[in-house]
Parts: sequence; C-alpha cells; structure tokens
Amino acid sequence: MSTSGFTVGVLSEDANGERRVALDPDAAKRVIGAGPAVLVESGAGGRAWFSDEQYQQAGAGVLDRAAVIGGADVIVSVSRPDDAVLDSLRAGQVIIGLLAPLTNPDLVRRLADRSLTAISLDQLPRTLSRAQGMDALSSQANVAGYRAVLVAAEHFDRFFPLLITAAGTSKPATVLVLGAGVAGLQAIGTARRLGAVVSGYDVRPAAREEVSSLGAKFVELSTAISGAGAGGYARELSEEERSAQQAELSAVIARHDIVITTAQVPGRTPPVLVTAQALAAMRAGSVVVDMAASALGGNVVGSEAGRTIVTANGVTLIGATNLPARLATSASQTYARNVAALLKHLTAEDGSMRLDPDDEITAGVLITRDGRVVHPGVAAAMGGPA
Repeated sequence: MSTSGFTVGVLSEDANGERRVALDPDAAKRVIGAGPAVLVESGAGGRAWFSDEQYQQAGAGVLDRAAVIGGADVIVSVSRPDDAVLDSLRAGQVIIGLLAPLTNPDLVRRLADRSLTAISLDQLPRTLSRAQGMDALSSQANVAGYRAVLVAAEHFDRFFPLLITAAGTSKPATVLVLGAGVAGLQAIGTARRLGAVVSGYDVRPAAREEVSSLGAKFVELSTAISGAGAGGYARELSEEERSAQQAELSAVIARHDIVITTAQVPGRTPPVLVTAQALAAMRAGSVVVDMAASALGGNVVGSEAGRTIVTANGVTLIGATNLPARLATSASQTYARNVAALLKHLTAEDGSMRLDPDDEITAGVLITRDGRVVHPGVAAAMGGPA
C-alpha cells in the first residue's frame, strides 16, 4: 500500500459463540491517534458490551457492514472472516486476525487466489521483546487459563478452598495443571487464588521455577523428559517418550480432583496426556477440562470439542473451545491492544501501511501478498515453496 494514510475496518464476528470484537473503543481511539481512520460495523462490539456511541466518542465512524468493507483498506478480525465477507473483499485489501494458517490451507489458498494480503497474529515471532505488546496468542491464552478454572469450578460439586465451619471441615480441592505455558500458569494462579491445592507439570525444565513461583507443586516424574523446543514452545515428543510420560502421569492424575490440560504444539495434533486408563482411575465427581480440544484432537482421550461428557465412572470431561469468548470484555480489550500495537508497527511516518519483508515481525506475520503465499513455514506446510 503506497498511498498516504489508510482506514481500518472492524466487523461483527460471525463465528458461532464468538462474542469478542477486534478493536474496543479505547484501542480504536489509540489507532486513530496514530494516524489511521477507523470504521466500525454497527453493533460489532455489542456482545462484549461496547456500544456504538462509545466508538463514536472515540472518533470512529459507525456504519453498516457494506460501507465498512467498502471504505476500509484493512479489515481487523478476531478469527477468520466468514465466506460472505471474503467474497465481498477486493484485491489488495489487508486482513489482520488469528487466521491459523498452518491448519487452514484452504483459507490460505483462497486469500492468495483473491490477491488479499493476510496478516496472522498467531505467527508472530514471540521471542522478540519488541513484539510482546502484539502477542495475541499469549493475551488470549491468559484469558483462557483463567476461564478454564472457573469452568472447572462450575462443574465441581465441592468447595475449592479449605473451609472450617460449625458444620465441619471441607478439604480443599486438589488441582493438577498439565502444561505450564501462559494458559497453564494463569490456571495455576487462579486455582491457587480460589484456595485449591495446586500442582503443575510441563516437559520443559524451565517451567519448574515458574510453577513453584506461583505457590504450586511441580510434579517430578522419574522418567524425566526434556521437551523444550524452539521459540519457548514445547517440542513434539517421540512415541517412546510419550508412552513413558503417560504411564507415570496416569498415577498422578488419579490422585487429583480436577485436571486442566493446556498442552499444544503449533500447527500439529495436541499430545495425549490423559489416557482412557487415567480417566478410569479418577474418582467419581472429578472434573477434567481439556483446553486443547479442537478439530485436530485434544490432550484427553475421549474429549470432544465443545461437548461436556460424564464418563461411566462419573468423571466430567469438558472439551473446552474458545474460552476467551466467554470472557468477552476482557478478552476483547487485551486482543485490541495487540492489534493496535501491530498497526502502529506497520504504520510508516507518512501514515501509509509499511509491509517490509526484511523486518522480523512483518516477515513473521505476513502470510499472503500479491496473489502468493509468502510465509515460508505456511508454504512448506502446504507442500510448496513460498
């Protein structure tokens, strides 16, 4: 985009159950202050409790969908726009969102075929300190980890904290969090604040100190495996490593009232951490929240994305999906700050959008441009060169 100045469009999210919005009024004001104009579809923020009037007070224009799409150079979204929106976009328009390009090759081809410029926040180089303010995966994982504990508490038919009353003493719930990334650490902290006795486990040795710093016990396995991978992520374990891990974890899982699993490998099937045997050994009334449940699978055998199942032995198994949408106001506010930070990074001094392929951040998030898939990792996942 070479012309001076650009306009950002915000549309209502159409995915089932999605209540977030890509820019809240505060972030919209921040974007406008940095130069770009902002157009918002009427009602776009309503499900996150942001009114049209708040956007207008922030300086944004509030229009119908067609007018926003027609007047915007850049469309910002939370997840992928639906087919009707994609069909209405014109060549050269920019889409920014959590597009999951590694697992959505059909979407990537469609974006390239329509000569749309796609920028996906889930490909951000997260190890760069200057990219931290744009890290939408971390901000949304933080919300999801908090919400996962509330979901578990809702389905658990006992108190979380130790309670000593005239009617007797209630023992605290025991919670095990598998995976100590951003979501896992937030889950640990939230469960601790609710008064549970919390343990955490992760294949990355560096997680021990983080888990302990939150007042939780780090689970030590005799079959210790280092699963540290590139960029701060956990790597995918071999079949032998997984078998050894699962066998020992099963005994640990059976001792806990609540298990929350958070382990994911970007672009790949999540690892199985809770086997059928482990579920069968848990006590009736226990709760398992599988935060990795998705179309690719989950961390728990038998979990189904979006479904809550009670097993034959009385364990409630929750295939949690899109937990941030169930905390829509806070999730929207944090996501909007990430989008605003990225837009500021992409805004040149003359107010135009700058897409510099030599910049590490831009190169990391730029997926398609000028009718081509330009992200090497995404292109490789699709079976061809960029």
